[in-house]
Amino acid sequence: MLRTTAVVTAALLIAGGGVAQAADTVRLPAPTGPHRVGVTTLHLVDRDRLDPWPDAVGRNRELMATVFYPAHDVRSYPVAPQMTPGAAEKFAWLDVNHAHPELPKSGVDWAATRTHSHIGAPALPVRRPVLLYSPGAADPRTVNTALAEDLASRGYVVVSFDHPGETSEVEFPGGRVRIIALPADPRTNPDVFRAMIDTRLADTGFVLDRLEVLARGGNPDADGKALPKHLGRALDLRRIGMYGHSAGGTTAAEGMYEDRRIDAAVNLEGYLDHGTAQPGQPGELLPIARNGVDRPLLLLGTDGYRDARYDSSWAAMLAHGGRTTHREVTDATHWVFTDFAAMAPQFQAAGLMTEADRVKLVGAIAPTRSVPLVRGIVGSFFDRHLRR
Repeated sequence: MLRTTAVVTAALLIAGGGVAQAADTVRLPAPTGPHRVGVTTLHLVDRDRLDPWPDAVGRNRELMATVFYPAHDVRSYPVAPQMTPGAAEKFAWLDVNHAHPELPKSGVDWAATRTHSHIGAPALPVRRPVLLYSPGAADPRTVNTALAEDLASRGYVVVSFDHPGETSEVEFPGGRVRIIALPADPRTNPDVFRAMIDTRLADTGFVLDRLEVLARGGNPDADGKALPKHLGRALDLRRIGMYGHSAGGTTAAEGMYEDRRIDAAVNLEGYLDHGTAQPGQPGELLPIARNGVDRPLLLLGTDGYRDARYDSSWAAMLAHGGRTTHREVTDATHWVFTDFAAMAPQFQAAGLMTEADRVKLVGAIAPTRSVPLVRGIVGSFFDRHLRR
């Protein structure tokens, strides 16, 4: 992923916490579970709902989802890239220059990083718990690939989906790329934040509806693409969890509150209120924070990401007691829950990122600690509540 002659000596977090040899490409940390991982994408079109954002007026809402799953056999099935070429091109423009200015401005081929998942490999025909993943505002689903792969290797089917119109870029079949088109900044406009969360919640329910079609033996892909063998037989929709980062964490928590199909949720540092016109100031609490919830919820944060809005909405949620728990990753900040936890140290070692920018993005925590820690906390939470 790095176009540079610098020798990359960063720890790449291979299973067991080892340190990778020097390399000239950025690598995602390998999954640690016993299963090899298969992957496919789904193009989903909601014929009963119009898209709410100004670049898609009058068009049906459409999503892209990536499904990671325990594979039966991966031989002869190619390894998937982290990003498609079209998405990578827009990511290099939008995310690097706007959403994440800490990232290298040059020297990076965002299309070059490979995953550990094999495209179209047949699934193990054993019913598995299903996990949904919702990314942070502006972030594409692809920047939380490593955690999804690890959960799939541990025996989950993970369905990661974008929220087009408020995601930096989403590539659809045929090479069509849709970029972010929010009418205002949701951090300073509570009406836009509310519309964004409402849209995300509707997206979540729609994805679950389409997974029910898949589990019954149907094909939910809008283009009728051939799906991996046994994929539908791998879904156990009696056991569903959801996790998300930032606004995706908000979505996971409130999604569980509103949809009884979701049995457990992990909020990776997402607000639980609607905010105000003043960034970081508390606003109206979401229903889950006002009323509590009767299913397991994990609030997983960092010690480097704090404001009044975060503190007050999480305190309100925790005040209900019950089945809500709180954990914290120290020496870390907001994007330690994404693939940047492993990437940023490699950029720094290659001379493409300063130490200050690395710390601002993911914290000072070493990737050999952060990646296994986050994987362990999230994986053990779902093991405890969905393995039955």
